[in-house]
Amino acid sequence: MPTATARHILVASEAECLQLKAEIEAGAEFADVARRHSLCPSRAQGGDLGTFTQGQMVKEFDDIVFSGEINKVLGPVRTQFGYHLIEITKRW
Repeated sequence: MPTATARHILVASEAECLQLKAEIEAGAEFADVARRHSLCPSRAQGGDLGTFTQGQMVKEFDDIVFSGEINKVLGPVRTQFGYHLIEITKRW
């Protein structure tokens, strides 16, 4: 079963998601932005979700994690929870 590690930032609006993505692309540290802005409890770990297998996350999230480019900030990705920025850190 495919497995990955990733971190994410969850916010309520696409506009905020795009703004935070721009900050990260301009040099802000992903983990610092996650701690300050993410609505997910994973913010305490800088957005780190740890290790998970394909099928454990909601479909929209899963689709990106198991097909997207590794070590690049991807998103906004809309799910039932809000808008995510996702960084896949490892996949095997």
